[in-house]
Amino acid sequence: MSKSLLTHSISPTKVLRGDGAWIESKKFIPLICKRPLILGRGKATFQIRNSLGSELHSIGLSPSREELAFDCCELDLKRLDDLCKSKKIDAIIASGGGKVLDSGKLLASRLCIPSITVPLSASTCAGWTALSNIYSPSGAFQRDEALKGPPELLIFDHGFVRHAPPRTLASGIADALAKWYEASACSNSSGDGMVQQAVQMARVLRDQLFINAKEAFHDPTSEAWVVVAEGCALTAGLIGGIGGSKCRTAGAHAVHNGLTQLKSSKALLHGEMVGFGILVQLHLEEILTGNQLAKQSRHQLTQLLCQLNLPTSLESLGLGNINNNDLENICEFACQDNSEIYNLPFKVNSKALLESIKVAGLEIQQPLNQKLIRANQLDS
Repeated sequence: MSKSLLTHSISPTKVLRGDGAWIESKKFIPLICKRPLILGRGKATFQIRNSLGSELHSIGLSPSREELAFDCCELDLKRLDDLCKSKKIDAIIASGGGKVLDSGKLLASRLCIPSITVPLSASTCAGWTALSNIYSPSGAFQRDEALKGPPELLIFDHGFVRHAPPRTLASGIADALAKWYEASACSNSSGDGMVQQAVQMARVLRDQLFINAKEAFHDPTSEAWVVVAEGCALTAGLIGGIGGSKCRTAGAHAVHNGLTQLKSSKALLHGEMVGFGILVQLHLEEILTGNQLAKQSRHQLTQLLCQLNLPTSLESLGLGNINNNDLENICEFACQDNSEIYNLPFKVNSKALLESIKVAGLEIQQPLNQKLIRANQLDS
């Protein structure tokens, strides 16, 4: 029996990775555009974007520069849409973290012009994908939007990314690990060969991250850092491109989406919330299906997250004083119609989700943290 038609947006047209990727890209960018808009956000990375603009000007292009006021938000997108049309912008070069990259891709897709992504951290795979997440002006997740296609060019320059804070790499590790925990849970019964192949890629990526994450986190000059950073920023996107929606999001990202509805979550990074969401998803699987392997996986993952200073409970997320009403709102949002949480192969309700959010990592976090403190004392 033939399958129904499936469409895949698998990868950027060209990917440049490694030290000197930006220098190499100057051979290709003039073939794509003449009047690009360089888009970014934040003082910490402003000088990099300023340098990109100067270098493009020196090779005969006429770049413009704009800063985002919000996360990937319709208020910014409308303003920039008008600006791009008035300046006859012919490509968007998005340079920054995941929300900046999402903004640039989405703007380019709506304007029907090419996008070029220049990640300045390995915190997400947003530089790769044909998908953008849209947030409110206050940073609350609203929805995702499929794009016309992936970026025309992805420039993953190790020299740029190495300068990002280690916290962003840890966040990227948690987000990339979710590929395995979500895809494997959602696609166990799939007979689609490409989905199965993508899930196996996610398994290999998980293994590489478990082996290399700690060294990469502490030493950005190591080979382990290259494996981990490229796994988070590149391979994770490829897995979603090959496997499609079955290899993207489920319970972990649904928890993230719910947490973003809290004003007190704004200091948290995407992957920090997703990593906690994996623990919640595993706890749901444990209590709703009796799967003891999920419990073992949760203990194993909690240990890695603690080694990377990633949150494993509401308390370590900085949400220890959250009231029940706010917790219920998180769960209602995470369990709304069409939520990714329903990609899980077992029935989930807001009551079970509330229980799992309260206890997902709490009962094993404290002993692990005590062990880590003693280990650090011995090392000093």
